[in-house]
Amino acid sequence: MKNLIASLLLLFSALAVAQTPTENYPADPASVEKAGVPKGEIFSFTFDNSKIFPGTTREVSVYVPAQYRADKPACVYVNQDGIQWKAPTVFDNLIHQKEMPITIGIFITPGKVKAANPDAALDRFNRSFEYDGLGDNYARLVLEEILPEVEKKKTSDGRAIKLSQSGNDRAIGGSSSGAVCAFTAAWERPDAFSRVFSAIGTYVNLRGADRYPSLIRKYEPKPIRIFLQDGANDLNIYAGDWWKANETMERALTFAGYEVNHVWGEGAHNGQHGTAVFPQAMRWLWKDYPKPVAKGVSKNDFLSAILVENTEWELVGEGYTFNEGTATNAQGEVFFQDIPTSKTYKVDLTGKLTQLNLDAKKSSGTAFGADGKRYTVAGGTKQILSYDANGKEAIVADSISGNDITVAKNGNIYITSPDGREKPSKLYLIRPTGEKVVVDEGLKFANGLCLSPDQTQLYVTESASHWVWVYQIQADGKLAYKQRFGWLHVRDIDENAWSDGLKCDRDGRIYVSSLMGIQVLDQLGRVNAILPVPKTKGQVSNMCFGGKDFDTMYITCHDKVYKRKFKVPGVNAFEAPIKPKAPRL
Repeated sequence: MKNLIASLLLLFSALAVAQTPTENYPADPASVEKAGVPKGEIFSFTFDNSKIFPGTTREVSVYVPAQYRADKPACVYVNQDGIQWKAPTVFDNLIHQKEMPITIGIFITPGKVKAANPDAALDRFNRSFEYDGLGDNYARLVLEEILPEVEKKKTSDGRAIKLSQSGNDRAIGGSSSGAVCAFTAAWERPDAFSRVFSAIGTYVNLRGADRYPSLIRKYEPKPIRIFLQDGANDLNIYAGDWWKANETMERALTFAGYEVNHVWGEGAHNGQHGTAVFPQAMRWLWKDYPKPVAKGVSKNDFLSAILVENTEWELVGEGYTFNEGTATNAQGEVFFQDIPTSKTYKVDLTGKLTQLNLDAKKSSGTAFGADGKRYTVAGGTKQILSYDANGKEAIVADSISGNDITVAKNGNIYITSPDGREKPSKLYLIRPTGEKVVVDEGLKFANGLCLSPDQTQLYVTESASHWVWVYQIQADGKLAYKQRFGWLHVRDIDENAWSDGLKCDRDGRIYVSSLMGIQVLDQLGRVNAILPVPKTKGQVSNMCFGGKDFDTMYITCHDKVYKRKFKVPGVNAFEAPIKPKAPRL
């Protein structure tokens, strides 16, 4: 019996080997050392002073081409897992043949925390944490720590290392988890890396990278060019199917308008095919250089319906402590608050920015009513205040600790009143008579709120979760049929979306400010699009549609304010309710 089992095991092993194709790829001429081609220099150092991954140590190898001169910053290629792909030889040949620019290669091994006694304990291996996780930590390691350290070095003949600061001059690559790491660095910082080489990429659920195809389809496209490689016999294990995941990535990138190229094969989870196609990938990634890598045009209907082509966020003002409370009046003028300094600012129709001559009493939420008055939530005095056209202040409600505000056409005022992340929040209704009614309790940090275009629904963000809630407004102004409604994306490094302000456009789309940027929901509460916002000291906190035609979105981002022209106008609660078209179910 034992002999039979042993024979069967040998048979199954032989069949498994027979079913795995032998990998034999022709060598690209650029992968072969050639006489007469100047050879670059390689030097290495240990980096063990990271503040981003404390306690880690890693090896960094630097390739400097023979053609590099210190009077001009060089292009940069960063690779995870150290030197791969016969890269120094490939770079020697391609740079010599002018098929890629003069490029300094930086090859970084994953970090590890060394054991105090290696005879008794293992090192802590940081590869998966650094490579497989989403977020900007690894990009920060490269940009803030490794590249500056490289620039402190010199070649053996005394040339100083100067690296280009332009994302258009930088590429990043890797294999398996290192490929995900490369894509994540470019995804998080497209201003710093615009070209990505991904071999046997681990776009599966080890630490959430399986989310990328969905995010790629929803996000406004970024200026990234990417080359993908994988084989049909790649891994298919507990975390997912590598081959299908790479195919899904390619389809998502193509849908979203990215400049993407790929080479598929029959290979397994190894670097053989990646090494064979690396020269081809470098030629393609650097094609047309120095022409910048451009953003593509997505097939996402939401993005094409709301965004004006070739527009970006434009700076309106900066230098604020923490800004919030964006609102527009009937003329299209925009107002916002700098809460800690108790200042209120106005942007007129010419774009002129002025500070109002008043003490805003640490106001946050701001809204305009059908009566033309500006209403604010004054946190400093725990009041709801109104200001008429002449700036005359009046108290609407006293002894109310609020956050945000919206005013319906009929004069009903709704206020969110959070009490920290754990204690239940309250929602208040203030009727035109001044009567104050608690209409809901229980949300974890109720924050922003707005009315649907027909003013029959109230949307409220719950910052300490990933939900936007919805209520039906009753004839007496009270709320009914409370429901979790909008499902928001959450960044890998966060426990919640920290949704804040929200507004609707005339077609019923719901725009929610969050740690991920502005998430755009349809009338069924599904995120269809995500708009990244410029990097500032903090997140985007609120927004409104302003300008003469109410088709310019203004956003407050901690210390800065931006604007951007949209195709679709926003809806104003001080106007008559409108019924948008029914959504696609």
